[in-house]
Amino acid sequence: MQFFSCEALDFLQNLRENNTKEWFLAHRDQYERLILEPSKEFVTEMGAELQVLVPNIRAIPKINHSLFRIYRDIRLSKDKTPMKSRIGIVFWRGSGKRLQSSSFYIHFSPDELLVASGIRGFSKDSLEGYRNYIKDENHARSLQAIMHMLKGKGFAFPEPRYKRYPRGFEKDDPFAYLSLYAAMFAFKRLDPKTICSDRLNEILFEIYQDLLPLFEWIYEMSLTFEITDPKGKSLSL
Repeated sequence: MQFFSCEALDFLQNLRENNTKEWFLAHRDQYERLILEPSKEFVTEMGAELQVLVPNIRAIPKINHSLFRIYRDIRLSKDKTPMKSRIGIVFWRGSGKRLQSSSFYIHFSPDELLVASGIRGFSKDSLEGYRNYIKDENHARSLQAIMHMLKGKGFAFPEPRYKRYPRGFEKDDPFAYLSLYAAMFAFKRLDPKTICSDRLNEILFEIYQDLLPLFEWIYEMSLTFEITDPKGKSLSL
């Protein structure tokens, strides 16, 4: 089933070249027809299919749920362009904040379709919980095996952000390098026109099926701590 036409990519390219609120408001009908309404339909249909992999996955076709606002938060950004020229969609498990929960994610732009799973930026609480979790050698070994398996299937991971090992990790520990990550997710980049395919759901389902071991590892890890500060900055991709 085709959800998005390739006109959606043309719209995003035009938005990138005319990134003002005035231009967007003048073309808002195109945004709703080419992006917003197809996104809602996609979330509903893809969410139903993902129930096979994760029976209680959250797929809510609303802004600030599975859909993201197209307006950028520019308050603390040097980039003052007001609109996003890529469209993100997320499916997550659990009652916590969507970006601090185990999730399946996509975004598409004129440049790429990116498919991912995990947490794209740990909050302070999530980072502490993650590090405590991997102090258990069994958990760390399991994550390492999942990462190795996914890299063998063409997935990539973010580079470690931190240079110094945190307290409780020693340099000669074979799993200590895992403590240097500021996020834990795997991703794969596809041709942007994949978003226009009538096989989109099938393509994504196969990728998410490959990512399921990481999704489940992240979910089990997230059950071991509580988040009091849900803010975590997603790594730029």
